[in-house]
Amino acid sequence: MPAEHLTFFLDTMLGRLARWLRLLGYDAAYENEIGDWELIRRSGSEDRILLTRDRDVMRRWQIARGRVVAFLVSSSDIMEQIVEVATEFGLQPRPEARCPQDNSDLNTISREEARGRVPPYVFKTQKDFHFCPACGRIFWKATHWERIEQIRGRLA
Repeated sequence: MPAEHLTFFLDTMLGRLARWLRLLGYDAAYENEIGDWELIRRSGSEDRILLTRDRDVMRRWQIARGRVVAFLVSSSDIMEQIVEVATEFGLQPRPEARCPQDNSDLNTISREEARGRVPPYVFKTQKDFHFCPACGRIFWKATHWERIEQIRGRLA
């Protein structure tokens, strides 16, 4: 399957990686409190690749017999995890990020739509805004975006 169509479900040990995959534009489901069986079941029923740090999960029959595609993330370092997963699945950064909080697609909104919904300084200094219809948050390319772009650039 081409990388642009891949979707993921991450276990409870990979919350930071889920946020980064979303910032790279990938559909990365994550729930903080989900049991192994439910994680495996949902990964299979939603046709998602299961990313885990748990070796015991990798031994479950659904994975061992290929009913659920899974990948064992070996590193505990977030930057190494990003590179490890990107290398394994041929991931390239997508043009648009997803909501890092809830994995929803972000919608572009005008500056006028952002007026009064972002801090005055942000409104004054930023031109481009994105809105998450699920959580209602508004995003813009703040100072942390440089770090995000560096990571995206390493994978491009």
